[in-house]
Amino acid sequence: MESKILHIKNMVCDRCIRVVKEELEKIGYQVEDVKLGEVKISSNKEINLVEINKILEENGFELLGDKQAKLIEEVKIALIDLIYYHPEMLEKVSLSKYLADKFHTSYQHISSLFSSKEGITIEKYFINQKIEKAKELLVYNELTLSEISYKLGYSSVQHLSNQFKKITGFTPSDFKKLREKKRLPIDKVK
Repeated sequence: MESKILHIKNMVCDRCIRVVKEELEKIGYQVEDVKLGEVKISSNKEINLVEINKILEENGFELLGDKQAKLIEEVKIALIDLIYYHPEMLEKVSLSKYLADKFHTSYQHISSLFSSKEGITIEKYFINQKIEKAKELLVYNELTLSEISYKLGYSSVQHLSNQFKKITGFTPSDFKKLREKKRLPIDKVK
């Protein structure tokens, strides 16, 4: 039985994990393990990467081939994981130190690679993700703006409000009043 680990772009949530697993199983692969950005499959037949990539692309994903693309995707996943699943660390951690430690390489290397391939800095990507999370929390209306600010590691409500307005064109209060909440799926945030 042939086994292979595949690295996949745009896997950013639990729904993505489910979709990738289901789609690969539909075309006859046994999914041994799946997590954000990665799936381990096995098969009695030869693993057909063209077929797999076609199925993935139909669902908004893409196979990653080179080391640089894998690293960039892993950085995105690490940042999303930090914001969505470990927000308590946001105020305690320096972004540059967090990424350098996590990937055992210099932050300058990661930052330069990310910017050259994505056309946006890591910091801007991180801020955009935090603002999307703030939008989500505003829509749920369960936390005050002060609590959201604290949860997302901002030094003050004013700092969050300024970034929010700069990115969305709305104050957090105005955003809450909108009928159509202009949120983006996290895999569409750049």
